[in-house]
Amino acid sequence: MTGAIAENLAVIRARLGEEVGVSDWVLVDRARIQAFADATLDQQWIHTDPERAAKGPFGGPIAHGLLSLSLLPYFAEQMDWAPTPRMSVNYGYEKVRFTAPLPAGSRVRCRQTLDRVEERPDGGLMLATTCRLERDGDLMADGGRPVLVAEALGLFFY
Repeated sequence: MTGAIAENLAVIRARLGEEVGVSDWVLVDRARIQAFADATLDQQWIHTDPERAAKGPFGGPIAHGLLSLSLLPYFAEQMDWAPTPRMSVNYGYEKVRFTAPLPAGSRVRCRQTLDRVEERPDGGLMLATTCRLERDGDLMADGGRPVLVAEALGLFFY
C-alpha cells in the first residue's frame, strides 16, 4: 500500500459509523417524473396520469422508485467528506428499499452514513454507505420515514 492510499484509508476509517453528509434539496416535479418515464419507457399511470393518479392510492402522481435511486450519484457528488480520489466509480447498490411514496412536487435530499471500507487487491477502496432519501416536510429527524434506503457501493482509487 502506498503512503497516499494508507493516509486516505486512515482518514476514511476515522469516519466509520458516522453520518458523513447531507445533500442539498432536489425538486422532483411532474416534468422530471415524465422525463424519467420517457427515458425508461415506464409510463405507469401512477406516475404519468394526474387525473387517474388523483383517484389512486397516493392521491396524485408519485415518482418512480428508480427515479429516486437514480438521484443517489448526484447526491454523492455533493458530499465532500472523503479525500478526493483520482477516480471513483459506482459499484452497485444493495438492500434497496422504497419505504414511502414520493409525491410529484416534493423535494428530497440524501443523508449518507459510512458503514464500511475495504481495501482491494487492485489498490482501490470499496466504500459502503447507507443512503436515506428524506422528503421535505417528512424529515427523519422529526420522526418521519425515508422515501428510500439503500446501501451504495463505490470504488475509490487514489
